[in-house]
Amino acid sequence: MSEPFPTEILLKASRFQIERVSRVLRDGTVFSREIVRHPGAVVILPILQDGRICLIKNFRITVNRELLELPAGTLEPGEPPIETAGRELIEETGYRAGKIVPLCEFFMSPGILDEHMYAFVATDLVAGDPAREKGEEIANHLVAMVELDRLMRDGYIQDSKSLSVILYYLRFGPPCKTGTMKI
Repeated sequence: MSEPFPTEILLKASRFQIERVSRVLRDGTVFSREIVRHPGAVVILPILQDGRICLIKNFRITVNRELLELPAGTLEPGEPPIETAGRELIEETGYRAGKIVPLCEFFMSPGILDEHMYAFVATDLVAGDPAREKGEEIANHLVAMVELDRLMRDGYIQDSKSLSVILYYLRFGPPCKTGTMKI
């Protein structure tokens, strides 16, 4: 393998950038791919003391519709993911968590995007006022845990990060270990 080609920045936005990355393949040809570079994000599964889940109804301008999803948000530079989870939970739902534990990690769409998602379970929740960012159209939507299967099956939850985390939680249950899993 030869040295990697310089990365070409095609677009720099406030929360991400798009780069063209090239490399020489084993057969000697040059392969290029445009990649969305993202600082990473968190997604939180907030569980109230009565067992209900706090989803949010969130208007997403990218798809021009309201989606039912878990609260989530982008990592700030130098901010540990667990701190982002606590901050975003308050900002989007108003709930403050007495306990936040890691659940799993995953990549959103590694064919085009390097966004690393950190999922957390938040419990011992105390209600408060949200601190939503300007332009966010968000409302809390509390649902019983037993309703999650129906909401996913019937297409009410279409957000991939929410589907992934809910299915992971329903399949494997509460987290029992922390850290990045190496395979």
